[in-house]
Amino acid sequence: MTLDAADTGPTADTGPGADPATGPVAGPPRVRARPELARLQAMIDASRRIVFFGGAGVSTESGIPDFRSADGLYTGGGPIPPEVILSRDFIEQRPREFFEFYRRHVLHPDARPNPAHLKLAELERAGRLDAIITQNIDGLHQAAGSANVIELHGSVHRNRCRECGREHPLEAVYKASGVPRCGCGGTVLPEVVLYGDPLDRDVLEAAAEALARADMLIIGGTSLVVYPAAGLVGHFGGERLAVINKTRLDGIGRLGGRPGGRALVIAKPIGAMLAGVQVRQPGDG
Repeated sequence: MTLDAADTGPTADTGPGADPATGPVAGPPRVRARPELARLQAMIDASRRIVFFGGAGVSTESGIPDFRSADGLYTGGGPIPPEVILSRDFIEQRPREFFEFYRRHVLHPDARPNPAHLKLAELERAGRLDAIITQNIDGLHQAAGSANVIELHGSVHRNRCRECGREHPLEAVYKASGVPRCGCGGTVLPEVVLYGDPLDRDVLEAAAEALARADMLIIGGTSLVVYPAAGLVGHFGGERLAVINKTRLDGIGRLGGRPGGRALVIAKPIGAMLAGVQVRQPGDG
């Protein structure tokens, strides 16, 4: 696979107002990207089994900080590194401190889907997109209306008592003081993947199968440095690969695809790019 970064130049703006959506939605920043958008549109129009693989950058346009950028969670400089706090050992040994950090930095109950989430849901309804594989735990893809969402790292919306197994909503954790407790007295734990946890085998298999069936892969908002999740993209063998990320990624050619395939690499915010995509029913374009 060869890299093929799209040309840039004087173009028309895409941004808020270019593709208005109903309801409270986070708007994308304005970008100038008509040549790149035209090539992305052509790739989408030629595809019938698109899979989207996304990371934290998908939700930054909804006001949720990512992890590794200059303003990310991991650059905060606190006395204990976030990677230590967000670990299975830490929640077991120091649960009160874990939940204080978790509520303050990980939970964002007021966040709303942005144009990236909404466009992907629209592509799914149109029969173009087969699955979303996300490293995010915020549930914004489902809030936007997507049905087939494979959550590699779990969800903040799923919480369970470790004693009786009762399920609890996000609010039970967010509004609790200290360690959240079930009515039985047990600790309510979030069903998210922490450092030290393995990824669920069934989830990994579902993601690998979706990628193997795909004729187009869109990678968005991820630096592809978190394994084993990032290694899943090697299961993709289709001809069309698009990578949309604020910072350009190195080594895109390692990601698979059939010999001779070309990767469209766009170093721009994903919400602003996807907002300009026109969704057509298969057979219309």
